[in-house]
Amino acid sequence: MSPKISLPLENPNPNIKRFCDVITGRTIPKKPPLVELVINQEIVQEITETKLNAKWISPEDIETSKAYLKNLINCWYRLGYDYVRLGGSISRAAGGGLDYPEKERLADDTASLTYGKRQWVEEGIGIISSWEDFEKYPWPSPQEVSLFPYEFASGNLPEGMGMFVCPACGVLEVVANNLLGYEGLSYAIYDQPDLVEAVFHRVGENLLGFYERIVGLKNLYGFFQGDDMGFKTSTLVSPKILRKYVLPWHKRIASLAHKNGLLYLFHSCGNLESITEDLIEDVKIDAKHSFEDLIMPVTVFKKKYGNRIGVLGGVDVDVLTRSSEKELRKYVRNILDACMPGGRYALGSGNSIANYVPVKNYFIMLEEGLNWEE
Repeated sequence: MSPKISLPLENPNPNIKRFCDVITGRTIPKKPPLVELVINQEIVQEITETKLNAKWISPEDIETSKAYLKNLINCWYRLGYDYVRLGGSISRAAGGGLDYPEKERLADDTASLTYGKRQWVEEGIGIISSWEDFEKYPWPSPQEVSLFPYEFASGNLPEGMGMFVCPACGVLEVVANNLLGYEGLSYAIYDQPDLVEAVFHRVGENLLGFYERIVGLKNLYGFFQGDDMGFKTSTLVSPKILRKYVLPWHKRIASLAHKNGLLYLFHSCGNLESITEDLIEDVKIDAKHSFEDLIMPVTVFKKKYGNRIGVLGGVDVDVLTRSSEKELRKYVRNILDACMPGGRYALGSGNSIANYVPVKNYFIMLEEGLNWEE
């Protein structure tokens, strides 16, 4: 049966306050709000040019950055979202964000929509392996980050739409991926714990410093911070290390959000079962994002934790990418049937709309949410 509502929407009716009320449990909706961490830039460009009949403009200066941000906002708006998320790569493209130079590992990007190379993270020894490296590193300053993309977006949102922000990858991600390398971090935890502590402190301080600057911005409804901490069977480093170096920074950022009436939405890939209670009870995240069926399906997480925090997304990206229309529609409906009762759920992918996700399948997922009925 064809959907009653098709995309892109002609007359969206965003309601960011409703979105926040659903996530926090103040409202149980009849239809799911939509959520996404990242819609890959190639996907946004494809939708802008082929579905919205608009000209795509890459950000190169102030004026082109304004056009870029308007296209970005319009894409999220016309797809039915109540907010736009300005994340690290998007905000940096338009002149903002915390940038951490790293070793480059480039390879051909074989995705269906690609405009260049794909960069892989450093698994070996990173750009910092000594105190000398630490002192020479060109650390970004949160006080020097341009707030232009956030300020421009906040003043150009359609009525009823809000904004979530994130200036960079998370504390563990920056340290392990950009700075020390995963292997380098593993050795340094035992060989150079003072250096490890200093690096984590600098990264956490920078993130917190940015968020302290952004609070009070018009139409800002929260922080949507990512920090991948796990893989298929476990956390990337021990829960003890996470509790010592990583989680305290998220707790401080979450506290800052809550003191200013904002939400703290948290994305983290991998098996986090060993620290989920920490995230809920100590860090006090408002909602969890990133789910993979092989680790814990979103339906299982919702049943276990959905009465305590919001649950975001969960449509497994592999299923989203490779399923037929019939298979995908049934799969998404099953998630909605399981997750909608009791509220505190928003529909979206389990991770992000990568540039290998077919736009057709992406639209199928959204349309199932827009047309869902109990």
